[in-house]
Amino acid sequence: MAHIAIPIPSQLGKQDIEVEVSINGQRQALHYRVELFYWNECGMPTVDRAECLRHILSEYDKDWTLYYMGSPTEQFIPITFVRKKETLLLSPFLYSLLNL
Repeated sequence: MAHIAIPIPSQLGKQDIEVEVSINGQRQALHYRVELFYWNECGMPTVDRAECLRHILSEYDKDWTLYYMGSPTEQFIPITFVRKKETLLLSPFLYSLLNL
């Protein structure tokens, strides 16, 4: 699957992103959500960041699925989600990785 990079204005906090594309005349809409998760707000006592990530993902809105995890900082990790019903528009390879 080919990829197109779209610059998104940098801002802290939650971003809901709607992208509508037309490919060979067929329109498709995709919805993404980018959120910053702060380590000190993990919601469970832990020193292991991987365990914190597991907790974040297990508690997240079930209508959304993990799409991309950005580079973590000492304060937070940016995580991008895609609306589950739209994962069918993604490549079959990526879709299989999401285990839906």
